[in-house]
Parts: sequence; C-alpha cells; structure tokens
Amino acid sequence: MHCPFCRNPDTKVIDSRSTDDGAAIRRRRSCPECGKRFTTQENVLLMVAKRSGVTEPFSREKIIAGVRRACQGRPVDEDALAKLGQRVEEALRATGSAEIPSHEVGLAILGPLGELDEVAYLRFASVYRGFESLDDFANEIEALRKAGSSGEHAGPPH
Repeated sequence: MHCPFCRNPDTKVIDSRSTDDGAAIRRRRSCPECGKRFTTQENVLLMVAKRSGVTEPFSREKIIAGVRRACQGRPVDEDALAKLGQRVEEALRATGSAEIPSHEVGLAILGPLGELDEVAYLRFASVYRGFESLDDFANEIEALRKAGSSGEHAGPPH
C-alpha cells in the first residue's frame, strides 16, 4: 500500500477491524517515511457471471432498482427495498462463492420478494422466468396459493 501523502511503497498496519458484517476490512495505517496516518477500507468483491459470459461486480443498487420496478404502484417503501437488497446480498455471500451465476441472483431475489409483496413477486417472476402465456401466470399463482396455505411465504423454487 502506497502512502497517499509521500507515495512511499511501504506502510505499516496499526489496526484492522471488520465492518459491514465482515464484507469489508477497515485498516488504520502509518507511513514510516513521513509519519502520517491514514485509513483504508478493503472490500471483498462478489462477482456475477452473466449469461453472455461477462462477469461484473455484484451491485446491491441494481437489485434494488430491479425490484423497485416490480414494486411500482405497490405499498412497498424504500426501507423495505433496502432490507431486501441486504438480504439478497447476505444470502449470496453466505454461499462462500466469489462468483455467482446471474440465475442464482434472481433466485435469491424471489424468496424475499414473495414475502414482501405477492403482486411484485409475480411481476418480477414473469420477467425473470420469461412467462409467455396466461397459463404461466396461473401456474405461478396456484403455486403461491399452495405455498401460502402451507405456511410458507416465499414463491416456489423453479
């Protein structure tokens, strides 16, 4: 790590702390050359493998934006969207994998979204799963009803 003040390539770590539920490490550093102190934050990157083969860093903001579109006109507030985004990210990080297929990101969204709002769930699922007919919607609604009567709140896995 280079010192941001004098560009000395050798800095000393004084203190390290975990932040954001272990997703980042905050380090207090000191430069032996100029004596100044500074703080760095190291984030563990979670990558998403798209269907096209391209990989990109996971973005909680993209998850929230996609779910926000599905929730348009529904009684869902920004706080609920933020919590859903956090739950999805935590679930994906809990897999222990550094690279997640985009398909699994969608699956990780469906459960919490089904608990949050069933209409938004159907909207999201219809795009995510590529519904092509009324039968697709009817089958998904029937699966939601069965899940609801058995005490579950999330949509069925597909």
